[in-house]
Amino acid sequence: MFKKILFATNASPACDAAAKIAFELAEKYKSELVLFHVFGEPSHGSSSFVTDYVTGEKETIGPDYVDWVKEEMKSTYDTLIKKHGEPAYSTLAGIPSTEILRYARKEQVDCIIMGAHTKEDDLAGKRFRGIVGTTMQKVAQRARCPVLIISRPCETCFWYFNKIIFGTDFSKASMSAFQFAYKMAEQIGCKLYLFHALDIDQSQAGIGPGQKSIEEEVKEARKKIESTYVSQMESFDNYEICVWEGVPYVELLKFAREASGDLIVMAHHTREIDSDDALLGSTVEQVVLRSACPVASVNRPDKL
Repeated sequence: MFKKILFATNASPACDAAAKIAFELAEKYKSELVLFHVFGEPSHGSSSFVTDYVTGEKETIGPDYVDWVKEEMKSTYDTLIKKHGEPAYSTLAGIPSTEILRYARKEQVDCIIMGAHTKEDDLAGKRFRGIVGTTMQKVAQRARCPVLIISRPCETCFWYFNKIIFGTDFSKASMSAFQFAYKMAEQIGCKLYLFHALDIDQSQAGIGPGQKSIEEEVKEARKKIESTYVSQMESFDNYEICVWEGVPYVELLKFAREASGDLIVMAHHTREIDSDDALLGSTVEQVVLRSACPVASVNRPDKL
């Protein structure tokens, strides 16, 4: 499934849920797991100093400092390491999103795992801070591989994965997300839900669509799912088509809870523009922040 998984972490408690999934996924699929941490922003020029993301103080880059950072990482994830095995470690100075993407491309990573945010209340607890939500957005925007985003402990995950939910708006970008969801479901042998939410909030002159109109749109959406996605699944028949009406992110989250889904797969963005220029879609962002299960953001077909 995944030959190499990159877990991008600042090792704060905000990353604990993502860490658990990263270690467990690597064990299940016998993947190489790399714990990756960017510890400081380098000074300009040829200076040997970095500005610590936590304290704002300057630190001298050297073998001792790098080794100390790695030891901090080992200490942070000691329990998971003892349970699931020793990962590889990589630490360096730089801009987090830039270095994560650079490493993922260079090492041909198959999946990036990271938390939705890294904010925590106890700023004195650990030294690893500073990768904010914008890092996740920039990585999801430009990554050539799927990005698995975890915002909270997964209550429905049962040894990864049993029920995959693919959320689509029929945009061009959704096709890469579909291919990822389908290939995962096919290889694992789990159920795949093909989900679409009709946005009935779109009204004319303050008048919303009638029930008959909504039912017709539901039928058309089901037909479009069959022609666009089901037609590509060959003999795979462990799927279900689901079309709900309402605010897209609300309905998707409601459906995921009702179906006990343990992975939501969506396109990184939905607008018909170049993926390098697209920001994280508002629907995806709301799903990421509110979902009780991991969310895979996919924006390219490069490494599916």
